[in-house]
Amino acid sequence: MVESLAAGPAAPLLVEWLGRIPYDDARALQRAAAARVAAGEPDRLLLLEHDPVFTLGRNASAADVLFSEDRRRELGIALRETDRGGKVTYHGPGQLVGYPIVNLSPARRDVKRYVTDLEEVLIRALADLGVSAARSDRRERVTSVWVGNDKIAAIGVHLSRWITTHGFALNVTDEPLAFFAGIVPCGITDGGVTSIERCTGRRLRPRDFAGAVARHFGDVFGREIIEP
Repeated sequence: MVESLAAGPAAPLLVEWLGRIPYDDARALQRAAAARVAAGEPDRLLLLEHDPVFTLGRNASAADVLFSEDRRRELGIALRETDRGGKVTYHGPGQLVGYPIVNLSPARRDVKRYVTDLEEVLIRALADLGVSAARSDRRERVTSVWVGNDKIAAIGVHLSRWITTHGFALNVTDEPLAFFAGIVPCGITDGGVTSIERCTGRRLRPRDFAGAVARHFGDVFGREIIEP
């Protein structure tokens, strides 16, 4: 997409735009990409949109899903358990979802740093649009990006032998926002959700914002962005 601005030699990062795909297909693509990275191929950043789905992380409770099975079926929302961290969230059209498949060995073997770096990528990319986003200083609001009291991006990751899967979901349009009424997002009951569209009045497509996110990923992680 764009070249990294990081100084000095940089490892390659293959960035792929996958369009809108079902959640199960994305899980299979992540597993395949993780196997390639483990075998020594370049790290990858998969950028995409999902069909509507509620996903439950390792710390999720069934009580955090408020819509009944009949209501989910009526709205066309799937429900999936995952091996990522965190609780329950929603993915769907109008979100930019990013799955970095990155080998953190040997220099970046620090889970907290990895999550903080993902937050930094999104904070910098949003700043390009004039959106003042930040991490929350509240303990229960870790691993996410906020605009005031409203969450604009959720982060949930999984690591196996220091190779990452899962990642982030950023609300680009207002379209995803209504569906968060069907869950307790990430277990948080005292905050709202927002989007780039709501913050700026501009309606972008997730793909329109993918290049900025890739560029800042390259900067933060010190990678040279390449296309397939």
